[in-house]
Amino acid sequence: MIEIEHGHGGRKSLDLIQQLILPALGASGAPTLDSARLSGLGDDDLVFSTDSFTISPLFFPGGDIGKLSVCGTVNDLAVAGGRPEYLSLALILEEGFPLEDLRRIMESVGATARDAGVKVVCGDTKVVERGKADGVYTNVTGVGAALPRHPFGPAAIRPGDKILISGTIGDHGAAILAVRNELPMASQIPSDCAPLWPMTRAIFEAGGEHVHAMRDPTRGGLAATLNEFALDASLEFVIREEDVPVRAEVAEMLEVLGMDPMALANEGKLIAFVAPDGADAAMEAMRQSPIGAQAAVIGEVGGAREDGRVLLETAFGTRRVLEMPVGEGLPRIC
Repeated sequence: MIEIEHGHGGRKSLDLIQQLILPALGASGAPTLDSARLSGLGDDDLVFSTDSFTISPLFFPGGDIGKLSVCGTVNDLAVAGGRPEYLSLALILEEGFPLEDLRRIMESVGATARDAGVKVVCGDTKVVERGKADGVYTNVTGVGAALPRHPFGPAAIRPGDKILISGTIGDHGAAILAVRNELPMASQIPSDCAPLWPMTRAIFEAGGEHVHAMRDPTRGGLAATLNEFALDASLEFVIREEDVPVRAEVAEMLEVLGMDPMALANEGKLIAFVAPDGADAAMEAMRQSPIGAQAAVIGEVGGAREDGRVLLETAFGTRRVLEMPVGEGLPRIC
């Protein structure tokens, strides 16, 4: 039976994909868990991705479902090594949904697409009965041109690689959590929702041959994404907790609520695995971006480990395993 946790991006999501979805589709071997995939079409290499969005509330500090729909898809293409080009947009609308709210969402889609340098070229609209769609759901498919001409992805990660994060973690999840619970600091914690393509382009231009893999830590946050990478690459990662940037407002709110920023979603951050010789250039490229001022090196890749593992080095100098998030998370986050 499907449970709400199957959509949180943690252990149950991973089990659902690996144990049911991929076998039913005939996937063989150990496929990676990327949100976008490189494919050949004639003489060109393309990056292809699709994503659905069911966020609640539809409008939140720093964005809305329209902005999120474009950023989420563009970001999947960008961190897969693609230059985003074209999007499709499908809308599932609930009977009675206000036209003015739909206009706001569509204007947000248009503005964000222009900022990201992509075009919405096709789509679809369906309407379901009142109470069946929670306002509006979207599905966006994106196509882009592949950039790296060198090994890129989890299999390219090597022991000794530096692990970089482009900024503070947990901002999107914290923003949604604060709004849903009508917390006093809700207006002080905006979502980080933003297109990553300009930043990834700068990273590749600064020395793309040193960049081995990237991914945006959305559902399940940094913890889930690092564990997925470690599993795909069959390697051990060591992360320094003190070096992981967290906004003071987010840290304070989550401490009161007893929640871990490592497991909260982000919608405008990326993780990069970079060879030591290219780490400084990649870091500088991140920090030159308006959304990368707080970029940091948070750890290194260790040795081979068949089952993959992420170790967190605490402020006290001890180490513990950073587990894949399990159990109750924050549903309807993206």
